[in-house]
Amino acid sequence: MTATVESAQDTRNPAGPLLPVVGHDTLVPLVDGRQVPYANLDVAASAPALKAVADRVVEVLPLYASVHRGAGYLSQVSTALYEAARRTIGDFVGAREDDLTIVTRNTTDSLNLLAGCVPTGADGEPGRVLVLDVEHHANLLPWQRDTNATVLTGAATVAATIAELQEELADAVAAGAPYALLAVTGASNVTGESLPLDEIVAVAHAAGARIALDGAQLVPHRRFSLAESGVDYVAFSGHKTYAPFGAGALVGRADWLDTGTPYLAGGGAVRRVRTTETVWQTGPARHEAGSPNVIGAVALAAACEALAALDPEEVRAHEGSLRRRLVEGLESIDRVQVARVWEDAADPVGVVTFTVAGYDPGLVAAYLSAEHGIGVRDGRFCAHPLLGRLGFDAGAVRASVGVGTSGEEVVRLVEAVQALVADGPGAAYDVVDGLWVVTDDPRPVPAGSGLAGLLATAAAGFLADAAGCVPDID
Repeated sequence: MTATVESAQDTRNPAGPLLPVVGHDTLVPLVDGRQVPYANLDVAASAPALKAVADRVVEVLPLYASVHRGAGYLSQVSTALYEAARRTIGDFVGAREDDLTIVTRNTTDSLNLLAGCVPTGADGEPGRVLVLDVEHHANLLPWQRDTNATVLTGAATVAATIAELQEELADAVAAGAPYALLAVTGASNVTGESLPLDEIVAVAHAAGARIALDGAQLVPHRRFSLAESGVDYVAFSGHKTYAPFGAGALVGRADWLDTGTPYLAGGGAVRRVRTTETVWQTGPARHEAGSPNVIGAVALAAACEALAALDPEEVRAHEGSLRRRLVEGLESIDRVQVARVWEDAADPVGVVTFTVAGYDPGLVAAYLSAEHGIGVRDGRFCAHPLLGRLGFDAGAVRASVGVGTSGEEVVRLVEAVQALVADGPGAAYDVVDGLWVVTDDPRPVPAGSGLAGLLATAAAGFLADAAGCVPDID
C-alpha cells in the first residue's frame, strides 16, 4: 500500500550529522529552476571529505615536499608526516605489533597487491583462494586473475552460507589441497549486510586458511580491529572513509607481504640495483615504489582520528536509525522492492538497494537528481554475480548513509520515490550514449568549472555498451 502523508512523516529523523562534511550545504539546481541543498545519499561510492580532513590538508600543504630521500627541512617534515600517518592508519584498524601498513590508492589497489603475495602451493601452483559470489569486483577479480580461485555461491541465510564455507574448506584439506586464503566482504556494498567475523575467522583458521577482509564498506562505519578479530589482512579506501584524496591502505601480516612479488617496480622499493640483479626491500617500501601520496596519507590519517574519536555505539545508532527509516519508508510504497542477501543478517551498515517496478533504475536515479537534488547510485554496483543471483540483472538503485547524513535527507528520498510512483516524473527523459538524461536539461553548471554542460550520469538498463558497472544484455 502506498505510504500516506502521515506514515511518510513517521520516517522523519530530527537527528543531524554526527560530523560536519564538506559540501553538506551545497545548493544544486533542479529542472524547475529551484535550488535545494544537495542530499548526498551515495556515500557508499565516495564519501565527502570530513571538514576536519579538509582542514588538515590545508594545514599540511605548505609543508609538502619530497619524501624519504630528501635532505631539506620540508622533506624531513613530509617524511615524518607520512610515516606518522602510516602509524595512525594502522592503529585505526587495530594493527598488531608486527603487521605492516601499506599505503595504496584504494581497496581495489590493496587487494590486487595482496593477490600477488599469496604463496604458491606445495605443487608450485598459485595459492588457492576461496571467495563468495557476494563480493564487489575488487574482492573477486584479483583472485581470479592472479591466484587459483574458487567462487562459492552463497546461501539464503547467514548460517547456511557459513556452513557452505566450512564444508568447502574442510573438503579442500581432506583432498590435500587446502586453501591459503578466504577473502570476504566486511559489509556488502549492495545491501550493507555482513557475515559474523568471529565465525568466519574460526572456520578459516581451523582449515589453515588466512582471512582477507574487504573493509571498504565496514571500516568507515563500524569499529574494527585486526588484533581483536583475528583477521589477517584488511583493505580499505580513503574515498569511502571521508578522505577523498587518493589514498587507501592494506594492513596485515608481514610474512606474505615481505616475500610477495613487489607490487610496483621502481625507485624506493629496492635496496640495490645492478644491470643483472635487483635486491628488493622488505616492509611497506617493497610495495610503495615511486613518490608516495603524502597528502592522501595525511588525509586518511585525519579521517581515522576523527572517526576513532566518535563513540562507536553512537555511530551504530545514528546510521542504524537512518537505514531502518529508509527501508521502512521504501517498503511502504507500492512497487518498491528492497534487496536482501541473507534473510537473517544482523546489524547491516547504511546501504540500501531497491527497485521501482515499471521504471528503469537509471531513470529513477536521474529523476531523483534532476527533480529532487538527491544523489544515489544505480546499476549493478560492481557486484554482477550477486545482482544476477538476486534477480536484479537489469540493475537497481542504491542509497547509502554515513556520519555526515541527516534524517531530513532520508525523508526527501522516501517522499521523492513516493511521488514518482504516484505521479510519474515531471520532466522528460531520454537515453543518450547509453545513459539517462533530462531532455534539453536546463540546469546550469558551476561558474568557473570549465564545463560546457552536464554529462549523463545514470545508466540505461537496456544498452549493452554502457560503461562501468551498469547493466547489459547478452
